[in-house]
Amino acid sequence: MTGLLAVTVLGFFLGMRHATDPDHVIAITTIVARHRTTSGAAMIGALWGVGHTLTIMVVGAGIILLGWVIPPRVGLSLELSVGVMLIVLGLLNLSGVLRRITESVTPASRDSSTLHAHPHQHGDYVHSHLHGHEPESHPHPPERTPLARLDRSLGSLGLYQLLRPLIVGVVHGLAGSAAVALLVLTTIGDSAWAIAYLMVFGLGTIVGMMLITAAIAWPFAYAGARFARLHRGLRLASGVVSLIVGLALAYQIGVVDGLFGAAPSWTPR
Repeated sequence: MTGLLAVTVLGFFLGMRHATDPDHVIAITTIVARHRTTSGAAMIGALWGVGHTLTIMVVGAGIILLGWVIPPRVGLSLELSVGVMLIVLGLLNLSGVLRRITESVTPASRDSSTLHAHPHQHGDYVHSHLHGHEPESHPHPPERTPLARLDRSLGSLGLYQLLRPLIVGVVHGLAGSAAVALLVLTTIGDSAWAIAYLMVFGLGTIVGMMLITAAIAWPFAYAGARFARLHRGLRLASGVVSLIVGLALAYQIGVVDGLFGAAPSWTPR
């Protein structure tokens, strides 16, 4: 009983510590930068943790119970997916910031009675086309924008806007599940205990990521409520860091570890 309690406590707190890995924090920060409340950010962190835990359980159980062996090239490819994902998340944040900057510096027409074009919003969707302001006229109503159509078609699902952190968690789980499972397998001889450890480890990861995302979201929420420019700066910084780390990770895996070479070398970590 004492041994089981020790394994449970150890797995939970190691899961919380695992949530603080730099690539995890960077990836979740680029997502949290778009949210204005700590409660919403905590939900994002929970979804990331759920996705991460699902992958850990599936791959870890395969390694522990079925004796799966992951070839070096496959393992490196899974880790490369994290770098690619960080690059994509960084570019998405940077494109959003650049769009906002473009909106703020684009001058509006001095003569409101003439037709002109400048970026304008329909909810979260921003685009440009010719229109006038006396009277206000657009060649289409707001509900005919691409984003509105997407909201109508997918909004009924209720969860489509939450899929991104879940998918990011799954990708991170793919990259780290082999290391976690192999460590557990060599430390805990009993397969049932090893699976239980993975479950508790996943729970700790979910709790840890919820706490981290709530803490990360606070400056974004504060800046978003008071200083729009500071909020853009935070989003820009998170995008740049994510892009740089993603490129560095892709170079490390693809070139240094030899994924793109003839003899890749991979040690789960």
